[in-house]
Amino acid sequence: MRGSCERSGEDEKQEEEATVACGSLSGVPEAEQSPEANWDSDLETEGTHGLRELVRDALYLRSCRAHSVVPVSCFLRQGSAQELNLRHRGLGPQGARALASSLSSNPYVKRLDLRDNGLCGAGAEALAGALRKSSSIHDVDLSENQLGVAGVQALCAALTVNRAMQKMQLSRNGLEEQAAQYLAELLLAHTDLKSLDLSYNQLNDQAGETLGAALAENTGLTELNVSWNHLRGPGAVAFVRGLEANIFLKVLDISYNGFGDPGASAVGEALKANNVLEELNMSNNRISAMGALSLGLGLRVNQTLRILVVSRNPIRSEGCFGLLKSVQDNPASALELLDFSDIQVNAEFDGLASSVKGILPELCIKTGACRVEYKKELLPVFRSALPASVPK
Repeated sequence: MRGSCERSGEDEKQEEEATVACGSLSGVPEAEQSPEANWDSDLETEGTHGLRELVRDALYLRSCRAHSVVPVSCFLRQGSAQELNLRHRGLGPQGARALASSLSSNPYVKRLDLRDNGLCGAGAEALAGALRKSSSIHDVDLSENQLGVAGVQALCAALTVNRAMQKMQLSRNGLEEQAAQYLAELLLAHTDLKSLDLSYNQLNDQAGETLGAALAENTGLTELNVSWNHLRGPGAVAFVRGLEANIFLKVLDISYNGFGDPGASAVGEALKANNVLEELNMSNNRISAMGALSLGLGLRVNQTLRILVVSRNPIRSEGCFGLLKSVQDNPASALELLDFSDIQVNAEFDGLASSVKGILPELCIKTGACRVEYKKELLPVFRSALPASVPK
């Protein structure tokens, strides 16, 4: 099967057409080219590129030659599609540079997916230049690209200037505390950014303090994912204090960190004051039954949280009981899902769950309890397989 970066005869033909179109455009008097040179005219017929697309492709092909990289064929086939998916294409820094020159003047792309392309800091810096100028791209996935501090710094600086960006994914980039400062500056300056994914990085205690302070002042972000990082101890508590002051965030994923009981207690305090958050994932955070009880203090008064996930924590049945009792004591609770997956509960919890369901019939409670009843008799398929001498 032909590789994604190999050029077919169709690609070469497309390059020739684009080059001709670019040359034709350059030979047209300026007065005849404006406004927009009537690019959306008869040229955009079925089965052909419009002149604008051909010129864009020609610029991309020239840029590829200049940077000594093989053009990505799916970019040339994109046309006027709003999503450009180039994940796993092995672009590297040079490929990013070639792509950046075309993106800055592309009015079609709204979502750009460059996950897993080995862009590194140099590639991120090149793309930052394009994002700084683009007024159409509002959703970018740069996960798994080893961006480093330099790459994050360039991207954050670009987005501070261009407010079109609404969603940014930076998962699995090895980001550490040095990158947190630039991310914090972005949160403080960019009020139109709605969703930020920082999962599967190496953000530690110091990063938690830095991001927490920015989160407290942020006035736009509605969804934040910092799962699978190293937030723990004082840094985790400082991060949660930012949640307490935030009045915009609706979805927060802090799962697979090390918040522990101090972090759970801080979340409980935050839930007392926060009246915006709707979804919270705290799974696998080393929270004990004592931490669960502290968390429950917030559930007794919170009126907005709809989903709470505390699965895979060693809170045992006592912790589950305490959290559920807090929900029962809150007549204004908005909870729709309480997830205790992989945590075994006892009969006392089951009794409380039945009572709570009477108050909140829409509440879904998930636990790790296994209540499968096995029949004493073998299934027919197994009975038929037994030797005749064995009683069935």
